[in-house]
Amino acid sequence: MGPIMPRIADRFRGFLPVVVDVETGGFNAETDALLEIAACIIRMDDFGRLFIAETIAVNVAPFDGANIDPKSLEITGIQVDNPLRNALPEADALRQVSQPVRREVRATGCQRAILVGHNSFFDLSFLNATIERTQYKRSPFHPFSSFDTATLAGLAFGQTVLSRAVQAAGLDWNESEAHSAIYDTQKTAELFCAIVNRWKILTGF
Repeated sequence: MGPIMPRIADRFRGFLPVVVDVETGGFNAETDALLEIAACIIRMDDFGRLFIAETIAVNVAPFDGANIDPKSLEITGIQVDNPLRNALPEADALRQVSQPVRREVRATGCQRAILVGHNSFFDLSFLNATIERTQYKRSPFHPFSSFDTATLAGLAFGQTVLSRAVQAAGLDWNESEAHSAIYDTQKTAELFCAIVNRWKILTGF
C-alpha cells in the first residue's frame, strides 16, 4: 500500500473552507444591497498544503427597495447602473457561486462548506440575508459557523487589518485594487492558506 494522501475533509472535520467576500451598499444585511460576491475554493495538495483552486466572482443587482449608501460606493468604486456590470438577480448570483462549491464538497468527501472571511460575520450575514430573501434552498454553506481570518491573523501576525495582515504574511498587497470582491477574496484566501500552511510547518498538524 502507498502512503495515505492527506484529505481536506480530515483537516477541518468535514468542512470545506471556501473564502467569501461581499461588497455591499452598507452595513445592514437586512436593508442594504448585496452588490458583489466572490468565492475562492481551497484545495489541499499531496503534502497537506492548502492552495487556491478556483475563484468565482459575480456582480449582483440590488434587490427591490434595497438601500445603497453613496459612501459605500465611494469606497468600492461600484457603478450600480453601469450595464457592463452584467449584474445578476440575487437568486442567480447565489446559484452561480453555490454550484461549484457544492461540486467541490461532493468531490472532497466533505459534509458542507464553511465560509472563511475577513471579519467573516459580515460576509455570512449578507449571504444569509440573501438566502432568506430569495428562499434559496441549496446553499452549501454552514448557516452560522465560519472561520475568521481577522482572528487568525491576529494570532499569527499580530495584525487584524486585511492589508497589514497580508503584508505581514509576506504577500503582495495593491491598495488600488482593494475593495473589489474578487481582489479581497483572493487576498483573504492567500492569507488563510499562508496561516494554515505555516501552522502545519510549526506543529505538523
